Amino acid sequence: MKGPLFYSKILLFGEYGIIKDSKGLSIPYNFYNGALKTDENPSKEAQNSNESLKRFATYLKGLDNDLVIFDINRLQKDVDGGMYFDSSIPQGYGVGSSGALVAAIYDKYASDKITVLENLTREKLLILKTIFAEMESFFHGKSSGLDPLNSYLSLPILINSKDNIEATGIPSQKAEGKGAVFLLDSGIVGETAPMVSIFMESMKNEGFRSMLKDQFIKHTDACVDDFLKGDMKSLFKNTKQLSKVVLNNFKPMIPAQFHELWKKGLDTNDYYLKLCGSGGGGYILGFTENIDIAREALKGQKLEVVYNF
Repeated sequence: MKGPLFYSKILLFGEYGIIKDSKGLSIPYNFYNGALKTDENPSKEAQNSNESLKRFATYLKGLDNDLVIFDINRLQKDVDGGMYFDSSIPQGYGVGSSGALVAAIYDKYASDKITVLENLTREKLLILKTIFAEMESFFHGKSSGLDPLNSYLSLPILINSKDNIEATGIPSQKAEGKGAVFLLDSGIVGETAPMVSIFMESMKNEGFRSMLKDQFIKHTDACVDDFLKGDMKSLFKNTKQLSKVVLNNFKPMIPAQFHELWKKGLDTNDYYLKLCGSGGGGYILGFTENIDIAREALKGQKLEVVYNF
């Protein structure tokens, strides 16, 4: 038995900033996906996933019933029957592995669920985001609910502010385009919770707070606008500024062996790097005006292109 597929996502812009009401833009990434599944002879991974689902089912029992009601008996029965989440989405890589699982569970077990087929008003999107934030908190301690929302709808999501989100269209890809957004594999698994604690600790510092507002959020918002308008010239100018701000102020979130590469991109303009999700490992997101030059400059690194323009 295998359920529908739910895809990974990439938060192009907005990591950390969206906690403080910056804009954000999240896109589905169909390269990875996951589905609920039951096997006759489950592997060790499947058994581990099943154990995690048992704990998750117990957590969902305690969720606020005004928000969402699950068919807990059916969920419990399926989990006891060995159901697990069969996923190719790497965990701890900032591409939404827990988000896809949350979307799959909501899709299958929520009563009166909001579906992709109905008219998705802003109010419905916010209700979904709130439900998903509560559900995903089981995995991260605190969640915005955006990853599961993206996975569930499989649409690009524009975050204007905490209470103002909408499904959006993004400029269509140009298969022949030299400009590209790409992922670099750091080779390390990142953990969201410790990175978010470092960020929250830094937020107690007034200097950090004003940097966030005057630089980080300013450039993030500009990048989102540029990307949606397809103004690539301005996008690269703002991405460079954002990359610089992150290198100067978010060092703990950048794996140490990438500090030099990060700076090299800024010095040569061959590519610009930014965090993908909370950082600390997993993927690093890159932007380049010429993917051939970037590949050459990043020789020896594992690089996968996500979007061409």
